[in-house]
Amino acid sequence: MANKAYKFRIYPDAEQKALFSKTFGCVRFIYNKMLSDKIEYYKQTGENLNLTPAQYKTAFEWLQEVDSLALANAQMNLKKAYSNFFSHPEKFGFPKFKSKHKSRNAYTTNNQKGSVRIENGYIRLPKTGLVRIKQHRNIPADYKIKSVTISQTASGKYYASILFEYENQVQEQSLQKFLGLDFSMHELYKDSNGNEPAYPRYYRKAEKKLKKEQRRLSLMQKNSNNRRKQCIRIAKLHEKIANQRKDFLHKLSRKLADTYDCICIENLNMQSMSQSLHFGKSVADNGWGMFTTFLQYKLDELGKKLIKVDRFFASSQLCSCCDYKNPETKSLSIRAWICPDCGTHHDRDVNAAINIRNEGMRLISA
Repeated sequence: MANKAYKFRIYPDAEQKALFSKTFGCVRFIYNKMLSDKIEYYKQTGENLNLTPAQYKTAFEWLQEVDSLALANAQMNLKKAYSNFFSHPEKFGFPKFKSKHKSRNAYTTNNQKGSVRIENGYIRLPKTGLVRIKQHRNIPADYKIKSVTISQTASGKYYASILFEYENQVQEQSLQKFLGLDFSMHELYKDSNGNEPAYPRYYRKAEKKLKKEQRRLSLMQKNSNNRRKQCIRIAKLHEKIANQRKDFLHKLSRKLADTYDCICIENLNMQSMSQSLHFGKSVADNGWGMFTTFLQYKLDELGKKLIKVDRFFASSQLCSCCDYKNPETKSLSIRAWICPDCGTHHDRDVNAAINIRNEGMRLISA
């Protein structure tokens, strides 16, 4: 069995919006309350405290007004956060309290005996009832709903991310057509055929307008209605940029997945690159990490491969024709070079993409 999630826009009425808001608050409250009690109990006894949301419903009766499975999932999230911290403290920090103003408004509920289902342009949710949904794709008959996550964006829109379970019958394809991609700060990548997607750099294009709106926000009085309206205006701008980027990357990854059997990329540490003072914004703008995620699942669905080459592989220094290693090309300022050994003229990024493709082919055959 395999899982797949689809995200749909939903349009709740005023009463349903109020219930969603209450559920968001209750989920945040139960998470923070259980975390606080666990910390206090550990300080007193040195032992772990096992809690359930049901234990709080007597003292806080308003918790009974929302979906009980949403509260149960908050408990599971806290349990997972604790487990991650104690298993890998070097990677995960200690669980943090959720802020009303900074945390994402969302909750997850499970499908139990048809409690969550899509019918005639509506989605049925526990406690909420039928909510109008914008269904942009048909759901296959053999897909079964496992859970649904209701979320609200900073601009006030509501979405339902529905997780489906289905029978996975993907047949592996024979790998005939290979492509290497070398990460590029401005073009997103250059491939081993010498092509580049000419990424539009949506954030950079909107940066001037964002600065203007953020400057207006900084001059407004805190907690005023005008400030709240301006926050929504800025949130909509950021949402538009994110949607443009995601749309471009989805279409590009689909085109590549349909055309090639195996795509080879470098296993880069994008988190450290995005923290750079010199090109952090450009890294965040082109969305390379999102692009590789899209490529991965699209190729998997077709029985194809995404190969990740070690980030320390000297793709930019090796001549793709004779394997001569040129240490001078470590400098990023060198965009083209001639191999001293065989005399081949190389475009830095295209040569690196060819080397990544060749290394990926070697890893496949090894």
